[in-house]
Amino acid sequence: MAPAYTHGHAESVLRSHRTRTAANSAAYLLGALKPGQSLLDIGSGPGTITADLARLVAPGRVVALETSEDVLALTRAGVTETGADNVDYLVGDVHALDLPDDSFDVVHAHQVLQHLPDPVQALREMVRVCRPGGVVAVRDGDYGAFTWFPANPGLDRWLELYSAAARANGGEPDAGRRLLSWAHAAGCHDVTVTSSTWCYADPESRAAWGEGWADRILHSAIATQLVASGLADADELATVAQAWRDWVAEDDGWISVLHGELLIHV
Repeated sequence: MAPAYTHGHAESVLRSHRTRTAANSAAYLLGALKPGQSLLDIGSGPGTITADLARLVAPGRVVALETSEDVLALTRAGVTETGADNVDYLVGDVHALDLPDDSFDVVHAHQVLQHLPDPVQALREMVRVCRPGGVVAVRDGDYGAFTWFPANPGLDRWLELYSAAARANGGEPDAGRRLLSWAHAAGCHDVTVTSSTWCYADPESRAAWGEGWADRILHSAIATQLVASGLADADELATVAQAWRDWVAEDDGWISVLHGELLIHV
């Protein structure tokens, strides 16, 4: 059974994920990419990063991996829109990849390890299918290190609720700070470690991020989970959504979203 994905695939989630590109979400990897490489993209989602990576390694091929045919259809649709034709599609579990050893020059996963019950085993599998001389690239957010202005108790509560839901699903929302320790536990020691942020402070980006979370906390898998589990009721989620909208309306509103990054040299 696939690990529970806390966010789900509601339109409010996909709207945010479709803003992700190789430039804004995988810059730490770009210097290692070359035409002709083979690349495995784990957790390809709506395919925006996948399509960018496919262009960068063409005429090499990319394999996009997702947990179900339904989710993989989102990847296929997103990639097809870009015209990229060097992508293949595979359903699988990163904990036990049905792929031979030494299959890819690059193995990439963006915002995946934080949702897994066993990120160390996932890294072992990613390294196994990567050829000697290749790289495994992972990037994950660290929710506990997100910081915003101005202070808002509703956003503090949002973070508490999100973290509780993610951990109830077997994930680790503060994954970014743990990536290096997970790599070491997986037996990886030739590792380049970096971090980077998304920052939303101009009116357009602030609205996209804040309104997106206001919608997500009301109408997505996490909203359903929070109510069903008794962690929150509909009234509290409405209060949290309003807190996001209040933050969006602040001229001084600012948020920094921290990510840990690893390049594991195989």
